[in-house]
Amino acid sequence: MAATFNWSIATCERNMADGGVTMVHWRCDASETVGTGDDAVTHSASSYGTQGLTPDPSDAGFVAYDSLTEDGVKAWIWAADVDKDAIQTSLQAQIEELKTPTTGTGVPW
Repeated sequence: MAATFNWSIATCERNMADGGVTMVHWRCDASETVGTGDDAVTHSASSYGTQGLTPDPSDAGFVAYDSLTEDGVKAWIWAADVDKDAIQTSLQAQIEELKTPTTGTGVPW
C-alpha cells in the first residue's frame, strides 16, 4: 500500500504595494494505515519548506494576493524548485522505515 499525500500552503509572504507573492511556506503530510480494526496502525511523515518567488506585476500572468487559490500557489511552487515527486518519495521511504524498522534504540535489560 502507498501513503496518501496532502499538500497545503501554510502562508504566503507578499508585497503590500502590488500584492505580489514573494515567499510561499508549504507542507506535505503523508500517512499510511496498516492493518484493520483494533490492529490498525497509522504511520505518518511530513515535510515543510519555503519557496521564494519573484512576482512581476507587469506580466500578463501576474496573480495578486487577493486573487490567489491554493491550487494555483501549489502549481507555482512545483513549477519552481519544489520537487513534488522527490518529496513524496522521501516521505514514503520514511513511512516504510516506520513500518519495518532497520534500526532500533534501547537497552537489552
